Amino acid sequence: MERLHEPKTEALRAMFWRDEILQVMFWIKGEGFGDEVDPELLERFLGVDAAVGVLYLRRLVDEGLLFETDAGLFGLTEDGRLHGGRVFAEEFSELTRPGHGECGPDCWCHADSEEAQACAAERVGHLHGSHDAHPHDDDHP
Repeated sequence: MERLHEPKTEALRAMFWRDEILQVMFWIKGEGFGDEVDPELLERFLGVDAAVGVLYLRRLVDEGLLFETDAGLFGLTEDGRLHGGRVFAEEFSELTRPGHGECGPDCWCHADSEEAQACAAERVGHLHGSHDAHPHDDDHP
């Protein structure tokens, strides 16, 4: 795996690895691959030497963003989960924002499966012809 390009100064390097580690741990947890990881797994995902990774992992434990188990595994604290989620959302915002004709985050279709089906059908023109506006524009003040 190619090593990520990291900053030269120690302060920025610590911030860089904090964000990278928390983001990948957030993703690993979110994908259901586990709540705790070992340094070798992070080495594979991030391309950082496991010994260097342990240094940054322990710093994140000291900052209250991770916890370490007796088995030498690391997991996200609630603060770490929140920070990792923010970094992940920022990193992938271009990919996760609605595309043309897709619903935004305030659409009712996100709250109910029947509403989602009706919304999807309306977006493709099955309910009201070739209606260009958002299917639920009438529902929003």
